[in-house]
Amino acid sequence: QVQLVESGGGSVQAGGSLRLSCAASGYTASSYCMGWFRRAPGKEREGVATISSDGSTRYADSVKGRFTISQDKSKKTLYLQMNSLKSEDTAIYYCAARLRASECGAFSYWGQGTQVNVSS
Repeated sequence: QVQLVESGGGSVQAGGSLRLSCAASGYTASSYCMGWFRRAPGKEREGVATISSDGSTRYADSVKGRFTISQDKSKKTLYLQMNSLKSEDTAIYYCAARLRASECGAFSYWGQGTQVNVSS
């Protein structure tokens, strides 16, 4: 079955950087969309960034210029490089996948999440 396993979360001071990874397994798909989402304490889950199988990316306004989503197709691994972190970036970060689709939409598969804490 499809599995998504995030890693790389932790605690960092404001202004610092972290890189999240998401190892995907259990599927074969030439077209897909993968994304990072987050849920901050007391808030609803929000989209952070997405990347399609053709390499096109989209970002939430709140992270543009600070976060970079990328992928290593040979390793089926998704990354989120987070720079200039702010306290408001504190959240649980989730990896998600939508398979056999050329456009990003509803995501069918989710990881368990990794905690990111940014102290000011």
